[in-house]
Amino acid sequence: MSTQLPPQGEPPTQPDITGSAKKKPFYKKAWFIILAIIVVLGIFGLATSGEEKETAASSSDSTTSAIETPARSSDDSDDEDDSRQPNPTPANTRNQAVTADTPDITDTDDSADAEPANNSSDDSVPAEYRSALAKAQSYNRTMHMSKAGLYDQLTSEYGEGFSAEAAQYAVDNVNADWNENALKKAQSYNDTMHMSKAGLYDQLVSEYGEQFTAEQAQYGVDNVNANWNENALKKAQSYQETMSMSPSAIHDQLTSEYGEEFTVEEADYAIANLG
Repeated sequence: MSTQLPPQGEPPTQPDITGSAKKKPFYKKAWFIILAIIVVLGIFGLATSGEEKETAASSSDSTTSAIETPARSSDDSDDEDDSRQPNPTPANTRNQAVTADTPDITDTDDSADAEPANNSSDDSVPAEYRSALAKAQSYNRTMHMSKAGLYDQLTSEYGEGFSAEAAQYAVDNVNADWNENALKKAQSYNDTMHMSKAGLYDQLVSEYGEQFTAEQAQYGVDNVNANWNENALKKAQSYQETMSMSPSAIHDQLTSEYGEEFTVEEADYAIANLG
């Protein structure tokens, strides 16, 4: 394509650029504007992220400082009075409270503990057992019974009617001297029935009598305050007055193993003094 030159003597004319496209500055172009927006948003995002990180770091430093403060305070005040130590955490406070209370429990007077222990032991015994024991004590004081006889009296349907367990508890725990009971029972028989020594022994051990053991019965007859000759005489007088028996029959009754069981010498004394 050739460029037309103006005729000589005329100034050159400017090319007509009205219809042609004009070039835009680069800062007005779309790509630059989009890039600028992206850059601005990126800078804003970085700034915001930095502030959040600084805030988190500040909070972390504050928390760390708060946690470490008691330790530093404790280190700085090792030589100070305990009252100036930093307050412990709630968990430590509970532990210290338990530890502080423990000596109060441990140092309790032993003599004060003894009485509740006894009361607890009494309370653990059923009421029926305690009642049976009280009744056993009463029988022991007034009737001087054997252990077996007392048990039978406590359990009998015609007696006290306690259970076997309650009665056993009572006779095992009653404050009784069975030998002395046998002696007192022997003395009672001697004073009222004027029995022979052998007859008294049989009465003390008999299952239909007092039910003392052989050893207890022997203790009773060996220590009773008795005059066997006089007992034989009183028994002979009773037979003579109530049954009008002959002296010979009375003698036989006094010595019989099914009768009074006096010795021959004791029976002879009775007949000789019968009158």
